[in-house]
Amino acid sequence: MAMDAIQLEADSKARRGFLLALGAYLLWGLLPFYMKAVAHLPLAEVIAHRIVWSVPIAAAVLIWAGRTADFKAALRSPRIISMAALTAALISVNWGIYVWAIAVDRTIETALGYYINPLVSVVVGALLLSERLDRLQIAAVVLAAIAVAVLTIDAGKLPWVSLVLAFSFAATPSSARRCRSVPARVSCLKCFCCRCRRSATSSSSSSPGRTISSPVP
Repeated sequence: MAMDAIQLEADSKARRGFLLALGAYLLWGLLPFYMKAVAHLPLAEVIAHRIVWSVPIAAAVLIWAGRTADFKAALRSPRIISMAALTAALISVNWGIYVWAIAVDRTIETALGYYINPLVSVVVGALLLSERLDRLQIAAVVLAAIAVAVLTIDAGKLPWVSLVLAFSFAATPSSARRCRSVPARVSCLKCFCCRCRRSATSSSSSSPGRTISSPVP
């Protein structure tokens, strides 16, 4: 009876996780429509809005979960701050290239990047976190590598947008995991570090009438 209850609870969590993941990816799939609508805005402005509005949302999650004390403790840990800063840098690169690629009509390449991202995450987990791959996972990684090779040959150039998006997005949770903190805390720290980095960049390099066209924020 106890084993049945445990199995039911595990199935319920798996179903809930699947539905949450499905909802997240559906929303992510619709995001290019919004990004295309704001493509006339400077890249730095779009990224800045994503960062600024993420801070209160992450803070609200922390308050709702009752983890504000953990956040204050994290602020006193140089190791957690440094890893959050690294995570912020990685996600800034990811966001910047994503927004830029959609603005210049390279949405298909962004889709490919996030399509192969789970497989890149598998490789990152195996190489950096010492996780073992089963035969099906190895086969999937090999097929993804073949697909990238075929696209490279077909296009006559390396799909660098797809690869940078896939690897930067895969590296983000790996660095966040090293913080050994809850996701909301890492997210809030990451957004805070992104905001500080963006403010410093804007104050030192902005000028009237300047439009940023570089893919990297």
